[in-house]
Amino acid sequence: MSAERVGDDHFEDGGEDGPQDDEFIDPNDVLVEVVDDGDHPMEEDEDGLEGGPHPEDEIVWEDNSVQHFPNHKGSVFAVSTHPTAPLAASGGEDDLGYIWDLLTGDELVKLTGHTDSVTSTAFSSDGELIATGGMDGKVRIWRRVGKDDWKTWEFLTELTGPDEVMWIRWHPKGAVLLAGSNDTTVWLWQLPSGNTMQVFAGHTGPVTCGDFTPDGKRIVTADAEGTLAFWDPRSPAPLFKLTPVDQRFALDGITSLAVNPASTIAVVGGASGGVRVVSLSKGEVVGALAGHQDGESVEVVEFVDLATGPAAQAAAAAGGVVVTGGTDGKACIWDLGTMRLRATLEHGDAVTSLHHLPAPGKGHLIVSASTDKVLRTWDARTGTLVREHKGHSGPVLAAALGLAGGVVVSAGDEGVCLVFQTE
Repeated sequence: MSAERVGDDHFEDGGEDGPQDDEFIDPNDVLVEVVDDGDHPMEEDEDGLEGGPHPEDEIVWEDNSVQHFPNHKGSVFAVSTHPTAPLAASGGEDDLGYIWDLLTGDELVKLTGHTDSVTSTAFSSDGELIATGGMDGKVRIWRRVGKDDWKTWEFLTELTGPDEVMWIRWHPKGAVLLAGSNDTTVWLWQLPSGNTMQVFAGHTGPVTCGDFTPDGKRIVTADAEGTLAFWDPRSPAPLFKLTPVDQRFALDGITSLAVNPASTIAVVGGASGGVRVVSLSKGEVVGALAGHQDGESVEVVEFVDLATGPAAQAAAAAGGVVVTGGTDGKACIWDLGTMRLRATLEHGDAVTSLHHLPAPGKGHLIVSASTDKVLRTWDARTGTLVREHKGHSGPVLAAALGLAGGVVVSAGDEGVCLVFQTE
């Protein structure tokens, strides 16, 4: 499809989120009943220690999850949630994706057809479509069947073009899908037809991250060689590019980015621990944030809402508040109005995911996930810990909020997805 076929309705203001399911799971639900069949003598290992060796990564000391999904046969790399229904979609090392029920943990649909690891899953903004992206270069699309049934889905189409899919993002309003590839290209498709709307070819390395701006009018992408590109979806040429030739933008490769809700500022994280603030209207670097350890990459960036009313408007005009998470185990909270560090949140290992609660009045609460096997809910206004979420026996590789932010769903390297109440 030519660039002119991109309808204006897809690149106007994004729609509001629909009503959210407010059902929760009783945290006291019993997942497994263990039968007491009497005491047994403990065996001694060759060193004379009772019980033998207990590798630390095989022990789960505490599990406060309210549901689990153990169906993957390998690491789970991706998880996402439906915008209104109690559904999660996960993808893993077993070349499979699943749609499953957050409330019961039941498998609803097996998403097949990939020939390599499924590294991305995403529901469209209206919840009618689900996309999976894989290391095999395929993007596969399923759609919901029936108006009142969110448990039945059918395969729609397969999109091809990328060499290896690094990430996928749906447009905030329309049925338009964006994907970044390790072959330096970025692809844009129209659904349900599956027609290619645009191929952006302006990068020099794997396209590690990207997204639509929240207003849906522009696209921001970045690559492992350190180039940031800003696009009009209707044009194959970027509106502007920033490269490491400008020493102010030398990040040893870009690993993460996010755009503020006003669609005016991008915050970019680098492989060497640097963070840059970019004005999307000016096309230039307007700030540098130094809080992460040198040589430790910034893996995730997330904007948060710490205020309401006039205070929120003033904060947004100044750029807002952003959180950056790195492999140094830190999540740094920054005030972009002053370019100063507000607080530092500490994990025991790399931070892999950050999300702020979407419910009104809850935007100051953020959930972080880490390879230290734990997720945590924090109050970003003060940097205080609200709740710890434990149950994984391996690193947490991804997470997503569901049920209007009432739960967080996590993807574990040990092959299990868990559901926790956020507060």
